[in-house]
Amino acid sequence: MELRQLIYFVKVANKQHVTKAAEELHVAQSAVSRQIHQLEEELGVKLFIPKGRNLQLTPVGKLFLRRMESIISQFDKAVEEVHEFMDPELGEIRLGFPHSLGVDFVPLLVSKFKKTHPNVKFRFKQGKYNTLIKSLKKGEIDLALISPFPEDDDCVTGEILLTEELFAILPPDHILSNEKEIRLDQLKDDSFVLFNEEYSLRTIVWNACEIAGFTPNIGFEGEETDTIRGLVAAGMGVSLLPEIALKNSLTSLQPAKIKVIDPVVDRTIGIIHRKEEKLPLVAEFFKRFITDNFKGSN
Repeated sequence: MELRQLIYFVKVANKQHVTKAAEELHVAQSAVSRQIHQLEEELGVKLFIPKGRNLQLTPVGKLFLRRMESIISQFDKAVEEVHEFMDPELGEIRLGFPHSLGVDFVPLLVSKFKKTHPNVKFRFKQGKYNTLIKSLKKGEIDLALISPFPEDDDCVTGEILLTEELFAILPPDHILSNEKEIRLDQLKDDSFVLFNEEYSLRTIVWNACEIAGFTPNIGFEGEETDTIRGLVAAGMGVSLLPEIALKNSLTSLQPAKIKVIDPVVDRTIGIIHRKEEKLPLVAEFFKRFITDNFKGSN
């Protein structure tokens, strides 16, 4: 049984006419008739019966058509995906990223890329650090913008794009809110507003506090940078956030932003993909666009 026979069969079944099917297939009528006859012989059943000048499907022919239409559809989709894989101007980029990069960082990159590659589609997955790593390994996404960069993972690889400083954020009426810079241990008696334990930013802040000689007192926990920023601005405690998370707020209530000099607190941001697996060309093209965009930024 050949794929050509199945394609001819589906076309004849839909047109109910060999000549019309042959015209759409751009082949001779005799070639179509021969392939249908060979298919019927191989299956050992009649797929069509004459009805005037047309052909009508037999009951078994109708059953066979339902299955074959599904198979041909999957085949066409596979061919389309291969073409998209090989063409950087087509296809879909499956990209994951954490919430802290979703406010400004990712939208700006995608917008810049789409200006010169308008036909490329994106499918986004927003998630926590471990969720993104798992999604990448399972093949649910092809690329992930992630922080911190995973240095010792045998299944993923990539490169660091930039290192981003974290700033202390304080309520506007905090005693240190007008300072240009502070040591982190100056906040040891304050209540902290942090991400919950599933977020990598919490680990970064926690470790920095321990380096500064104290364990942070957790007053509130959140899952979004806007929530943490808003709670701090409302006087619920202090926190540390990357500068990118402090931009473009829609609320007039803003925390004070102070540089931390001891210890300096930062995080790496990188782009990763599955190790030893070729990316779709469109995803490879986007990855190259991103790395070129950040060359010299570190």
